[in-house]
Amino acid sequence: MRQIRVLLVGESWFTYSVHQKGFDVFQAAEYTEGATEWIDGLRNRGHAVEYIPAHRVATDFDPEGGCLQRQDVVVLSDVGSNTFLLTPDVFSQSRRSPNRLERISDFVAAGGGLLMVGGYLSFSGIDARARYWASPLAEVLPVLMKHEDDRVEIPQGFAPRVRSPGHPAIQSVPADWPDLLGYNRVEAKSDAQVLVVHGDDPILVVGRHGDGRAAAFTSDLAPHWAPPAFVSWDGYFELWGSLLRWLAAARLGD
Repeated sequence: MRQIRVLLVGESWFTYSVHQKGFDVFQAAEYTEGATEWIDGLRNRGHAVEYIPAHRVATDFDPEGGCLQRQDVVVLSDVGSNTFLLTPDVFSQSRRSPNRLERISDFVAAGGGLLMVGGYLSFSGIDARARYWASPLAEVLPVLMKHEDDRVEIPQGFAPRVRSPGHPAIQSVPADWPDLLGYNRVEAKSDAQVLVVHGDDPILVVGRHGDGRAAAFTSDLAPHWAPPAFVSWDGYFELWGSLLRWLAAARLGD
């Protein structure tokens, strides 16, 4: 069985803080990558995972240079549409540049897979800043996105319910899931399949676009919405492995 070639984009951030200790004040900065366990776990299970953190998209996410052609599935997690659209050439130099989200759309239409994972800068996102509803990926993803802040914070936790246990994307995943702490609220498109829900809200939705496939997992793959109990769950890597293999079906010849 051939390994799945996956490109993960996002899941990184810088934190700037001000510390006041009596009279003295100083500033500090910290850089974090949130998907290390996800990446390492998939690699240990035989998948080929490339990673582009959010601040490297402008330089490293280069569809014209082949970064998409060598992949089976692209995963976008917690990185807004502006990061792809407003490159330094466009924003600072007013130069024309290829639309990188259109290139992802073309990649899926030609048989590739796309997975968007939820977060504060996924789907519509916090204060609607992710803005994927206004991007070319609105046609690709199997969900309709809100034009407003779409976060649902559930600090007490909620247990997702599997609606379609026989679907090949999750048929090997345990039915009992640990609690999650939030998600992005979306609506499934009429031709999509809703696999996992919380109440009436979809948590995992899958669909097709052209010759390829797309999925929306509206919660997270790492804290804070995905607490340690979810990341260490027996079904965690079974979920991602099965979902990625379903998304890569056209490329794998399945």
